[in-house]
Amino acid sequence: MKKPLISGLALATLGSALWACAPTARTATATTPAADAAPAQTATPPAPVDWGRQADEFLANYSAQYQKLYTQSSEAEWRSNTRIVAGDTTNSAATARANEAMAAFTGSSQNIADLRQLLEHKDQLSEIQVKQLQTALYNAANSPQTIADVVKRRIKAETQQTEKLYGFDYKYAGKSVTTNDLDELLRKEKDPKKRQAIWEASKAIGPTLKDGLLNLRGLRNQTVQALGYPDYFTYQASDYGMSREEMMQLVRKINEELRPLYRELHTYARYELAKQYGQKQVPDYLPASWLPNRWGQDWSAMVDVKGVNLDATLAKKGTEWQVKQAERFYQSLGFQQLPPVFWEKSSLYPLPKGATYKKNNHASAWHMDLNNDVRSLMSVEPNTEWYETTHHELGHIYYYLTYANPEVPVLLRSGANRAYHEAMGSLMGLAATQKPFLVGLGLQDAKAKTDQTQTLLKEALNYVTFIPFSSGVMSEWENSFYADNLPADQLNAKWWELVKKYQGIVPPTTRGENFLDPATKTHINDDPAQYYDYALSYVILFQLHDHIAKKILKQDPYATNYYGSKEVGSFLADIMRPGASKDWRQVLKEKTGEDLSARAMVDYFQPLMAYLKEQNKGRKYTM
Repeated sequence: MKKPLISGLALATLGSALWACAPTARTATATTPAADAAPAQTATPPAPVDWGRQADEFLANYSAQYQKLYTQSSEAEWRSNTRIVAGDTTNSAATARANEAMAAFTGSSQNIADLRQLLEHKDQLSEIQVKQLQTALYNAANSPQTIADVVKRRIKAETQQTEKLYGFDYKYAGKSVTTNDLDELLRKEKDPKKRQAIWEASKAIGPTLKDGLLNLRGLRNQTVQALGYPDYFTYQASDYGMSREEMMQLVRKINEELRPLYRELHTYARYELAKQYGQKQVPDYLPASWLPNRWGQDWSAMVDVKGVNLDATLAKKGTEWQVKQAERFYQSLGFQQLPPVFWEKSSLYPLPKGATYKKNNHASAWHMDLNNDVRSLMSVEPNTEWYETTHHELGHIYYYLTYANPEVPVLLRSGANRAYHEAMGSLMGLAATQKPFLVGLGLQDAKAKTDQTQTLLKEALNYVTFIPFSSGVMSEWENSFYADNLPADQLNAKWWELVKKYQGIVPPTTRGENFLDPATKTHINDDPAQYYDYALSYVILFQLHDHIAKKILKQDPYATNYYGSKEVGSFLADIMRPGASKDWRQVLKEKTGEDLSARAMVDYFQPLMAYLKEQNKGRKYTM
């Protein structure tokens, strides 16, 4: 999870000092001194302002207060996500107060004025000073106190939306179920009618969130408009140093590059699932309830690769082993042991049966104090999906720990861009599931024969199917929602129009505007207008994996073992260490020798194309 930067109390005295130091123009008046007057004193010109020193003083004070308020906000958010009690507003009220204090500081009118003044003199400042000041101004745009009432309402609305989202009681077959339960049922159930009921149960939360989401759109847009951004989507894209149009152009390009492979996978899935569910008629588009994931973003459960099903082995290992093993993996690459606070304060496992409260079941990693207090919120169970997720979440955690070093200022302790964080996590998830790695851990028998094509197919049904959802459906819908002010009576219609266009998926029944299916996706509510991060992260992940396999390990990209390679650890640490203090494009070019491109991802799955085309001979293509 990428914790949102929210914004508190002005450094008024510092601001006054800045303004007091600004040189003022003086007009000399020529006069003729009287004969007996003392010789005229030459006026001493004012000393020039040392803007570098001014920036240092401002940033030292600002960063200390920012870190303190960020930590308080994180702690409050943590309680709101790990202890949700129906009807109890204690945590939400405390979270709102902490976030309001943060907002009042980062968005204070005085801070905005001081930041703008310092940036007017950026030619006299160092690059690292300018980066910090620009980051602070970016943070201010999310909470400008020039419209404090709007910011306060937005924070309250976000807190309420989170509580509705994670406090919802899902029901299936007359019983309360968790999202983990629904996901498991969608992976295993073979009866199409039951599948439809499970899928519909997973979407029941949507209407509850509609009013809150529409309210949030207005508040989010108004907030950033106060600092000159036209809409919230544009604001989020600007964090990459890109305009909204440039970002949409980039994600559309990625989608196009992977479209031929996705088209083959889509055709294959329609025919294979029809067979699996005993349907004589193969539909032109995939019914959403046929897929093993609530949003059709991951189809990998369709394929069981013989000799690779880890569930039985992992069940014997237990839940705790998975998290400890993920830590051992990172240590084998040369990273440090996790700090004690991770084990003491994380929430790693499902709540015990009969617990009197709920928690957010969506896996996330938290950098509580922008220093060494790192935690993870998960609901780990002993299965393959959580095995991969633990490695992914610890990727975030080790990224936090690596850039929390004295060389990186507090304000720049984040990923090179937001996608890098996800790329690091996903890269380690991929590495941890390759055969030589699994054999080395004793999770797979070295003699077990595995079908390379089926393994690649399973991976494609995870990584490739995700791209049309992330860069297509999610990015296009949020772009339309925030930037084009999508009408309130077209929210669900637009969603399903995009789902059909990009994913070739249709709902199993009519989904009118009485539903709000996009809002069933966590990120639409509480991580808004940045889902393209995940699409870009997959592209970066395959660029990094391609480089590691071919240039560092000199191994087959389909059969690598990162375990124990200090050289791989050093390569990754070099990317992680600078945080956001270096330009993300420069980091990628320096480390891999190429710009952002889906080239490596397309190459990785190229051997699968021939197999799929053979399988799809005589089949009808509908995309």
